[in-house]
Amino acid sequence: MKKTKIVIIGAAGRDFHNFNLIYRDNPKYQVVAFTANQIPDISNRYYPKELSGKLYPDGIPIYDEKNLEKIIEENSVDECILAYSDLSYDAVMHLCSRVVAYNAKFSVLGATQTMLVSTKPVIAVLAVRTGCGKSQTTRAVVSILKQAGKKVVCVRHPMPYGDLKKQKIQRFETLADLEKHECTIEEMEEYEPHINMDSIVYAGVDYELILGRAEKEADIIVWDGGNNDTSFYRPNLTIVVADPLRPGHELKYYPGEINLLLTDVIIVNKVNSAKDKDINLIIQNAKKLNPQALIIKAKSEILVEHPQYIRGKKVLVIEDGPTLTHGEMTIGAGTVAARINKASQIIDPRPYILGKIKQTFQKYPNIGHVLPAMGYGQEQLEDLEKTINNVPADAVVIGTPIDLQRFIKIKKPATRVKYDLDKTAVGLLKKILKAKKFI
Repeated sequence: MKKTKIVIIGAAGRDFHNFNLIYRDNPKYQVVAFTANQIPDISNRYYPKELSGKLYPDGIPIYDEKNLEKIIEENSVDECILAYSDLSYDAVMHLCSRVVAYNAKFSVLGATQTMLVSTKPVIAVLAVRTGCGKSQTTRAVVSILKQAGKKVVCVRHPMPYGDLKKQKIQRFETLADLEKHECTIEEMEEYEPHINMDSIVYAGVDYELILGRAEKEADIIVWDGGNNDTSFYRPNLTIVVADPLRPGHELKYYPGEINLLLTDVIIVNKVNSAKDKDINLIIQNAKKLNPQALIIKAKSEILVEHPQYIRGKKVLVIEDGPTLTHGEMTIGAGTVAARINKASQIIDPRPYILGKIKQTFQKYPNIGHVLPAMGYGQEQLEDLEKTINNVPADAVVIGTPIDLQRFIKIKKPATRVKYDLDKTAVGLLKKILKAKKFI
C-alpha cells in the first residue's frame, strides 16, 4: 500500500505532539519533514531517531517554513498538516494557498483527536491569543487547589528549543532544575513562577510519557497552555482567557476561536486597562459563540517593586517576548506600570538595538516603543544585554515574569513589575472549582 507523504507545519511543540500521537507508529503515513516558524534557530536540525519510532530509523529533518514549496515538490508530498498556533485566519489561508498551489492537501487535526485522556482530573487553562494572562490565571487556579490540600502538577505546553533527546521529559521542582535543563529565558518565564509557588511542572516532547509521570504525583493536573493552542489532555474543566486590549481577535486567530467554542469558563482579563466598549464586544462575541460558558471579568493587578525608579524618569520598558512578537501586542504590564507611575518618557529602543534583537524588530515591525525580552539562545541573550545598556534611560522597567537581572547585567536602576488576577476574580474561580467538585 502506498504511504501518504506528510509534511507537518509547526513551531517546535504542537507539531511534535501531533506526530507522536497520530503518525509515529502509523504505517499508512510517511512524515518526510517538519517545518519551523515563529521561534528563532529551531530549523535545520532533526527530530531524533530516538523519539521518532521504528518507522524513522534516521529521524526526521526540520526545515525552515520558507522552504515549504521546495519540500513539497522535491518529496512529492501529498498532504501538509498545520500544527502550530496563534495565526491569523489570513495567515492560515496564505499557508493553505502555498500548499494547494503545489498540488498537496492542506489540513488540520481535530481538537479532541490530539487529546490524551488522563486517569486524574484535568483543568486546562487556555487563551484566545498569546499574552492574554494564562499564566496568572493558572497560578490562581493552582493556588486555590493547593490551599484546599490538593496535590497539583502543572504540565506546560512544550517549548523544546534545545536538544530534543534530553528534553523528552522535563521535571521542574527547584530553580536548579532550570539550569539542569538549560532553559531559555522563554522557558524560565513559564516554569519559574510555578516553582516559586512550590509547584511541580512538567514539560518536554513526549506528552504521553509526561502524563504517566504527572499522574503518579498529582491529585489534579493543570494544563498550562501555550500561545492560544488547544490542550494536549482532555480537560474536565476548561478555562479560556480573552483580552479586551485586542477586541475581536477571539474570532480571528487560529486556534483561539476553537478554545472559545469548547470552554466552560471565559475570563475577560485586564478590564482595568480596557475600554468598556471593547470589554462588551468580547462578552457579546463569547455569548454568541458559546452561550453556556460562564463569564468572569477580571482585573490584572500590577505591583511595582520600586515605583520611585519610574516616577518622572525616562525609562526603558522590557516586556514578555512572545506577547510582543507573534502575540502582536504593542504594550504589556511594564508599559501600564510606567504610565500609572507617571514616567516622563518611555524610550523607543529602536535606535539602540543590536544583533539578533535587531532581527526581531525586522521580523515584527509593529512592536511598540518597548523591548521584547528575547533569550532563545546565548547570542540573543548577550545582544539583549548590550541593547538594554545601550539605551540612554534613567531606569529600566522589567515587565517579564522573571527577573532578568539574574541572567544579564543591567547597568542602571531597574524595577520589576508583577501581575496577578484580582481577589474578586479569584473568588469567583474558587466558587466554580467548588461547584465542579475539584475542591
